[in-house]
Amino acid sequence: MKPRLQTSLGQQLVLTPQLRQALHMLQLSALELEAEITEAVETNPLLDWDEDAPLQIAEPDGALAEPAADDGIHQRGDEAPTPWERDDEPWIERGGGGQFDDDGDAGDRTAQTDSLRDHLSWQLHLSHLSERDRRIGSALVDAIDDDGYMREALDAIAAALLPEVRCGRDEVQAVLWQVQRFDPTGVGARDLGECLALQLQALPEDTPGRALALRTATTLIDRLPKLGEKGLADALGCSAGDACTALQLLRSMDPRPGAQLGAVPQDTYIVPDCVITRHAGMWRVALAGGSQNRLMIHRGYEQLIRHAGAVDAGYLRGRLQEARWLLKNVEARGETLLKVVHCLVRQQSGFLEFGARALRPLTLREVAGEIGMHESTVSRAVSRKHVHTPRGTLPLRAFFASGIDTDSGGEASSTAIQDMIKRLVGAEDPRKPLSDARLAEALKASGVPVARRTVAKYREALQIPSSHERVRIA
Repeated sequence: MKPRLQTSLGQQLVLTPQLRQALHMLQLSALELEAEITEAVETNPLLDWDEDAPLQIAEPDGALAEPAADDGIHQRGDEAPTPWERDDEPWIERGGGGQFDDDGDAGDRTAQTDSLRDHLSWQLHLSHLSERDRRIGSALVDAIDDDGYMREALDAIAAALLPEVRCGRDEVQAVLWQVQRFDPTGVGARDLGECLALQLQALPEDTPGRALALRTATTLIDRLPKLGEKGLADALGCSAGDACTALQLLRSMDPRPGAQLGAVPQDTYIVPDCVITRHAGMWRVALAGGSQNRLMIHRGYEQLIRHAGAVDAGYLRGRLQEARWLLKNVEARGETLLKVVHCLVRQQSGFLEFGARALRPLTLREVAGEIGMHESTVSRAVSRKHVHTPRGTLPLRAFFASGIDTDSGGEASSTAIQDMIKRLVGAEDPRKPLSDARLAEALKASGVPVARRTVAKYREALQIPSSHERVRIA
């Protein structure tokens, strides 16, 4: 047999640098995005600030519209001010710098710790698992380190669950497979090979090099440094070109997926990503103004490309392409975020009006299905994002909650049940505090059948002492 070259035409899906940048930017908080854009402007001469960029307001149907003299709600002049100039909402300026006043509660604008464990626990809480499996999942989440790896043996985790939960290694393994489907992709792996394999399995099946990369991750990862590209081709029984493609795909994976979600310092200042207002009986959603609204391509350098030499023109064209990618990905991030927030407003309008007691059960899967996106995309869009509402600055995660079936055939969210417990305790006789059993009976009488142990769990989450301790306090 003689070596020969052969060409063929075909369509393939590839995880391009642009797509990787889009996924990276989607999971950034407002402050992190601001820093990334500022760094890009400082290092790329083709990027510049547009100081005259107007604020864009999102209409209820999701479209973006710039403020005009007449938007169909108010006329300019001596009449009532437009929604973005209202005196009772001083936290956003017309002209859109996204500036906030100093009169509000500083605690509302201080970020809470959002670690990898918090992110995984939140997804576990929203997953469709039984109470028993959630307890196993909670133990698994606690055993995952900051890099996203499961360092403890499954037998040890099963033993640690005794005597509350009696389970075997196979049952713990089954729940681990569910945890490994959480965001970020690759979390819960027990070694590097499994971590890379989980990320590769999430890619489309026709991604170039995926099958060979999977074989490498599962069987050859320990030998890879010694094999090199030629040795890998021999071990896989493929051409050097195919081995190179698989190797490049492996290198594009993240060996430390948990590092994406480091802990946020307690004194970090919150910059909301979106603003929710209500006017004329309708909820309005807007992206909070920021540097992304003032980003533009420097037209002077763009025109120099035509007159520059070959070397300079090549450099400028490369930077111009990077600038266009950045602008496009920032715009895509904003559109995705608006879709998610609009969906949350439609689903949780009662929560915005009446508070936690009106929060309905809502999961990532429901939102993803409504807006036509993958669950992991919605999770990235929600992660570390905040929204300013008439009820204060809230994390987007506050709009999600698991549910419990009610006697009326509907569902009550866990947050709403906690609010009911808080109200019952607040209205109790201090000399005869309600026990967990009596709280469960009161909830059942309201049409929400909840077990006593569930009431105890929610009461502890609210940091409410037991009935015996409340008697001593009274």
